[in-house]
This record gives sequence, structure tokens and C-alpha cells, in this order.
Amino acid sequence: MRLRYAGRCRDCGVDLDAGVRAVYDRSTKTVICVTCPVPDAVAEVIKPAEILEVVEAVSTPAIRKPRPAPVESGAAGGSARREYERRSAKREARIRDAHPRLGGLILALSDEPQSTTAWARGAKGEEVLGQGLDRLTARGVLTLHDRRIPPTRANIDHIAVSPAGVFVIDAKRYKGRPHVVTTGGLFRPRISTLVVGSRVSTKIVDGVHKQVALVHAALAKAGFPDVPVRGMLCFVDADWPLFGGSFVIDGVDVLWPKKASEQLLAPGLIEDAAVSEIHRALAAAYPVA
Repeated sequence: MRLRYAGRCRDCGVDLDAGVRAVYDRSTKTVICVTCPVPDAVAEVIKPAEILEVVEAVSTPAIRKPRPAPVESGAAGGSARREYERRSAKREARIRDAHPRLGGLILALSDEPQSTTAWARGAKGEEVLGQGLDRLTARGVLTLHDRRIPPTRANIDHIAVSPAGVFVIDAKRYKGRPHVVTTGGLFRPRISTLVVGSRVSTKIVDGVHKQVALVHAALAKAGFPDVPVRGMLCFVDADWPLFGGSFVIDGVDVLWPKKASEQLLAPGLIEDAAVSEIHRALAAAYPVA
């Protein structure tokens, strides 16, 4: 029987917790643990099958597998926001030290340099995009934000995993309209260049290619070599046309947040369980920045 109350084996003296199976001797109102021999007088009233059930129940306890720790998705724009705050605080300290009396007035009347505000602007773009991506969780899209690329200090803005594949997303908050300028032809090789407004942005396309290659390598190492990985440049607040506007340059999608969401939600061949495993593997490969 299962003990309703804690007791002690009358033969060996071992303590028995409530709920543990043991043999109860009604004549003496005592209990015997299942490892001690049962007296003949008591064994006569217990069926052999019941004794076997007691031994198996005690000798093979159920062991619960520990639940895996939850994946830390990260805070979108976190490292960029911290870099802006660091630069801003350093500038304020420098001005106040140089001008003890007028430092506050100088700070109030002067603007921060563009090299500092660019970090705040970039952080805001990552935050806006990250909020939109997080809203897709209920629809099967798992995201990672602001991930560091070991052993460097560089980071990946966003990684999204869905049945459609893995997407490496670089958030930008540039002014102007993204477009492609093509040069060459006939006797010269054709070269396509990404331009945002009047700003040539070839380097950011190259940066996405490097990040895609790194993520591909991490997936192969984790046992997912065939998972498709696609790079995206997502421009927040850019001057997009009313119709159309998105395009692909050198294998990288150039688009805006809503258009990116449509691609992440497209049907795919990766099952939900695999999506979760891939998400966990990438979180381990690229820690929070």
C-alpha cells in the first residue's frame, strides 16, 4: 500500500515518507519497507503480483527531464543605444570640465555631433523593426536581436527563424529612396550599386553577405547545413514609392519592415519543432551583444 503518513520500517529502521509503497502489518499496525523480507504471516494475505508491483514502483522511479532554459531573444538596438549614451555622456563631461560655469548653457545651445546622433538614430531604427518582428512570434516566427559575433565586437541586428528559413536582417534608418544604379554594358561588365538618396551604400551590402556566411557556418556546425539563409537590408522611414519599390541586389533583399514580414511569413518546409531548435542553436552561437 501507499503510506498515508510517514513511518519507519520495523525491521531495518529506515524512515519511510508519506506516499511511499510499503507492506502494512495489520496485526501489529506497523510497516515494513519493500527491501526487508516479509514475514510469512503477512505474506499470506498479499498476492505475489502485488509484491512485484510494489518492488517495481520503488526500484524504477519516474525521472523528469529538465526543461531547457528559455532563449534570451535580446533587446533590439541595445548596443547602439548604449554606444550613443556613452558618447553623449563623454561629451557632456568634457564640456563641463572645460567650462565649469557655462557648461550647462553650452550643452543646451549646441547640438551633438553627427557621429554621436547616428548611433541614436540607428538604435531607434532597430527598435522599431524589432517590435514589428516580435509581433510575428504568435505566427511562428522566432527572433533574435542585437547578437554579438564572437570573437569580435561586431553585431547582427536581427536574426529571424520561420518555416521559410533563416533571415539575417540589417536595419537601417537612412534618409532618401533606396535604388539601384547600374553601370557598364556591351564592352564592360555590368555593375549594380545600391544607392540611398545620393549615398552610395555598397559596403552595407557586403556587410550583409559576411553575416549570412557566418550564420550559414554556425548552422552547419549545429547540424543544420541545408537550412536556407537569406540576407535583408530593411530601411526604416526611407522614402519608398507608393507602389513597388523593393528589389534584390546581389542576392540581398532591400525592402521595408512590412515587406520583410511578408517574406518571413511565407510558407516553408521547416517544421515548428525544427524552427525552435534552429533558433536555440543560433542563440547559443551568437550571444546577446
